[in-house]
Amino acid sequence: MQINLPDVLIEVTAAFDRYEQALVGNDVAVLDELFWNSPHTLRYGVTENLYGYDAICAFRAARPAQGLARTVLKTVITTYGRDFATANIEFQRGTGAPPGRQSQTWMRTPDGWRVVAAHVSLLS
Repeated sequence: MQINLPDVLIEVTAAFDRYEQALVGNDVAVLDELFWNSPHTLRYGVTENLYGYDAICAFRAARPAQGLARTVLKTVITTYGRDFATANIEFQRGTGAPPGRQSQTWMRTPDGWRVVAAHVSLLS
């Protein structure tokens, strides 16, 4: 298996950057687009466990649009072959806020790179 093929790493990094921009800008259409439209997709959040694309979309549609800004402290993106990748970040929302962590599993689909699993947590 080839790790971090340069062209694949560029593709996944671009998809991740697009996701991050959509997240802090509350661009729900792009966020929905970048999650795999499947009942197998899941997202564990700080206060919610979401199973399936429809549950993730419903959560995004109902979530308040304020307080989404954050500073990314560390990013680690790793690709495995040509069709699978992980993206992990440490982030902070405002001075003095506890740091958070976000993990995403990305898969190449016929529609492009999509998040198939995600997890967000905060350190106490």
